[in-house]
Amino acid sequence: LGLTLAAVPLASHFAARHLRPTMSSPAFVTQAEFDAMKQGVLQNHADWDESLDTLWMLLAMMLVFFMHSGFSLLEAGSVRFKNTQNILGKNLIVVVIGFTTWYMIGYPLAWSATEATSRIHGGGRGYFMDGFWENKSLIRAWIFQAAFCATGGTIVSGAMAERT
Repeated sequence: LGLTLAAVPLASHFAARHLRPTMSSPAFVTQAEFDAMKQGVLQNHADWDESLDTLWMLLAMMLVFFMHSGFSLLEAGSVRFKNTQNILGKNLIVVVIGFTTWYMIGYPLAWSATEATSRIHGGGRGYFMDGFWENKSLIRAWIFQAAFCATGGTIVSGAMAERT
């Protein structure tokens, strides 16, 4: 089976320490060991929750972001051939400007809590992603909402196709 003689005692030691005790081999853990194992399980559960939340938000962000390609195809099919490159270039510019604007001032205006009444709307946190290294969950919320910000601009630019 590929086991060496040194691995067999290690495996039996692990089984004796961490598996459910049976009648033939009673293995008990102390309360401190049980609490340490419980803390490890709880930490793993929290890590899994964070990972799954991040994956779900990234999947949802990608679906929203792929709306740009759908709008681009719709707009390219709705305009005359000579304006196709113009509308596709405009959609690219709208995405870049949408994400840049959301990075600079959009997020704090929409989501930051007001810390003092003398400050501008949105408080003083979140401009240029200030404070995002302290709370990593803000990054996934930021990118999800940025995709919606850019998509909103693409919808408006499509409504104005060949009208300006």
